[in-house]
Amino acid sequence: LIDDRVRLNVAQAAGLNPTEDDVANAMAQFVDRTELTLDEFLAALQEVGIAAETFRDFVTVSAIWGEYIRARYGARVTISDAEIDRALAATGPQGSIRVLMSEIILPLPEENVAAVQGLADEISQLDSEAVFSDYATQVSAAPSRVNGGRIDWVPVANLPPALRTIVLGLTPGEVSPPLNIPGAIALFQLRDIAEIAAPAPTYIAIDYAAYYINGGRSPEALAIAERLRTRVDVCDDLYGVAKDQPPEVLDRGALPPSEIPSDIACELAKLDPGEVSTALTRADGQTLVFLMLCGRTAEINEEAERGDIARQLRQERLSGYADTLLEQLRAEARIEIFQ
Repeated sequence: LIDDRVRLNVAQAAGLNPTEDDVANAMAQFVDRTELTLDEFLAALQEVGIAAETFRDFVTVSAIWGEYIRARYGARVTISDAEIDRALAATGPQGSIRVLMSEIILPLPEENVAAVQGLADEISQLDSEAVFSDYATQVSAAPSRVNGGRIDWVPVANLPPALRTIVLGLTPGEVSPPLNIPGAIALFQLRDIAEIAAPAPTYIAIDYAAYYINGGRSPEALAIAERLRTRVDVCDDLYGVAKDQPPEVLDRGALPPSEIPSDIACELAKLDPGEVSTALTRADGQTLVFLMLCGRTAEINEEAERGDIARQLRQERLSGYADTLLEQLRAEARIEIFQ
């Protein structure tokens, strides 16, 4: 609700106010993703306690925010032929690209946003693997800090779409721009890139499970996670672990890569089915995420139209600008609570 209010205030301050036709079109476009009519969709929402006005407000904010981002950043986003070629190379039938990267994850406490953003900007200008590794050891919150931030080879097709575009635009030694993820800023340094003969699949869905453990990264919570790692072999085993607990302790589902939260998507990219990550937390660090990759659903690539690829890359770039702007606006917002 805070994010929606921030989005709406900024867009309206820029003079953007959707008409009734704009709202109706936005609602229709959203419902088109389902097999229901608008009336059937609203009735289904009503059955689970969601008012039609809530849905209307949601699509209104989404539409006006999208218009604002396109107006503010659209002129900055240009997609070159080289970027389209790299995107096609990453997912096309001619081969599969894999990358060797290092990472730094900087926690972003609300009381210290400016300092952390300044550090992130400084790191993003590095071109030395050794210096990046030193920073990772000193300031990164990721488990990879014990290895100087270095992570193993990752197929580009496994990466979240937005990160894939950025990484393919780097040369070895270069560091990505700061990327906002929930509660943190991420930076990635490309160390090497290679092509292998096997075709690279396009994944239409990633199946994963997240089991939440109280205590954050405390020794007790990490010990629970380690015992759990030895007990489960597949995601379905977590249903037995979560039995008799509140339903919110376990999230399980298959989502398109573009709909997976960015920090979870980055961790899943490193995993094979059945493998586990305990790198993430939620609730301001108070909850440890036991993240398990269940599987990936691949779709055989058909010949891609360059225009479609360009539109996809443009949307991913705009989404990155939108995420960064929202993080800054939220940090600057004055929130009043009325009782």
